[in-house]
Amino acid sequence: MKTPRLPIALQQAVMRSLRHSLELAKQKLERDFPEPKLVYQQRGTAAGTAWLEPWEIRLNPVLLLENQAAFIDEVVPHELAHLLVWKMFGRVAPHGKEWKWMMESVLGVPARRTHQFEVDSVRSRTFAYRCQCQQHQLTVRRHNRVIRGESEYRCVHCGSLLTAGEFIAS
Repeated sequence: MKTPRLPIALQQAVMRSLRHSLELAKQKLERDFPEPKLVYQQRGTAAGTAWLEPWEIRLNPVLLLENQAAFIDEVVPHELAHLLVWKMFGRVAPHGKEWKWMMESVLGVPARRTHQFEVDSVRSRTFAYRCQCQQHQLTVRRHNRVIRGESEYRCVHCGSLLTAGEFIAS
């Protein structure tokens, strides 16, 4: 899928959200933080990711276009919170107590771990596998690992090995 061109006004709104959240953190934590680089190259079904060492936030341009307000209000602060937590506490659980505190007490945003966006437009091809109790959809990457004999996957419910093929009700 080709990366869509984002309207300048949308990019500016995202930047305003980032700078607003950064200013909140600066005031409440009485500490300066550098402005992270924003990159619109996140792929797949993830809305965004925080890259700690390069101090960078990557956003999914397709999901951003489809969910503009939620990105501005929630996704940008969510990813910034990861960076701020890393600067203040070092490596901790990604969505642990420090991150929840940063989201709610510092940035004033509900601490939700995952988004609820419709992802059909960014979902990659999947392959049907089955276990003893249900059908599963494996990504191309996982399917190829099975084919090459590098990995095997088990159902978290029944524990049986996933095998390629259509689901057959028992």
